[in-house]
Amino acid sequence: MIGYYVHHHGRGHLTRALEILAAHDGPATVLSSMPRPTDGSAPGVDWVDLPRDDETQPPQDPTAGGVLHWAPRHDPGLRGRMAAITAWIERTAPRLVVVDVSVEVALLCRLAGVPVLVVAMPGDRTDRAHRIAYDAADALLACWPREVLDPPWPSAWTAKTRFVGALSRYDDRIATSPAAFDGGSADSGPGRSQNPRRSVVVLLGAGGHDVGDEDLAAAARATPGWNWTVLGGADGWLPDPWPLLRGADVVVTHAGQNALAEVAAARRPAIVVPQRRPHDEQFAAAAALAQAGLATVCPRWPDPAVWPTLLDDATTDDGARWRLWCPGGAAAEAAGLIRELAGDLTGDAAPCTSR
Repeated sequence: MIGYYVHHHGRGHLTRALEILAAHDGPATVLSSMPRPTDGSAPGVDWVDLPRDDETQPPQDPTAGGVLHWAPRHDPGLRGRMAAITAWIERTAPRLVVVDVSVEVALLCRLAGVPVLVVAMPGDRTDRAHRIAYDAADALLACWPREVLDPPWPSAWTAKTRFVGALSRYDDRIATSPAAFDGGSADSGPGRSQNPRRSVVVLLGAGGHDVGDEDLAAAARATPGWNWTVLGGADGWLPDPWPLLRGADVVVTHAGQNALAEVAAARRPAIVVPQRRPHDEQFAAAAALAQAGLATVCPRWPDPAVWPTLLDDATTDDGARWRLWCPGGAAAEAAGLIRELAGDLTGDAAPCTSR
């Protein structure tokens, strides 16, 4: 039995977990405040519903004086979730817990004597809390390629990290022909209708975004030759955006790992606008993409007057270089690492290789 802790912010952590667990295909329990999916995407996986730990306001000393990220004093939700995790560990004696992501859960499991695989994140993770968790982890899982994003980590972290490349739920559909059209909504391009209007798809994500409705409306007004489709946010969530991604002439996206993986799998030209997140994780990822020439990167949402040239220039990219970020097979590699760690009770670190 392995455990998999899934953070409840956004949808990317859960998407990644379900792909890895499907590839793992062994006894597993998800521990999360997120509800179990009702679409059948987690067959054979047990689920432990954890209380939320962020509903008591105002939180009291949540960082424990800077040692942790989130452990507010006297919070009943925090007390309940930690008790539930500890009870599950006592009941099942798991071989391994994958933590995506929580410093406190990683430390709790390791203090209970359970090996821990921490899902690493881009950005500056050298703060006190991250250092404790990454030092204590048996291994780190990085869902990006080291050849594109080689984080300036301590050598001990890098030595125990498996870089598997971007993990996309579309591994079985990864585009091999960038110009192919898979039935999306774009109106121009090879194999498409001769309607002169082109298509741009915007991915906002479910974890909050910095772009307002007026920003989007102004960009659309400034580009009358383009059809704009906005996905994400409160009202635009689409369970399977693949046809729209493949049909887009250009995708505009934030720099969250899940969004980047899906755009990369679709092999579409992209404009990446990183959003503010803790530890500058999106800005770190976006900078690496720009350096490698994988996408056009804008540090902030562009002014309306910039959009016509920006979109036209983006179409000169065929999207093929995304293969460097998302070559495919990341979930299977992650599942392989889980099997290595779960089967190793000697305390020796699992061998790690970089993609």
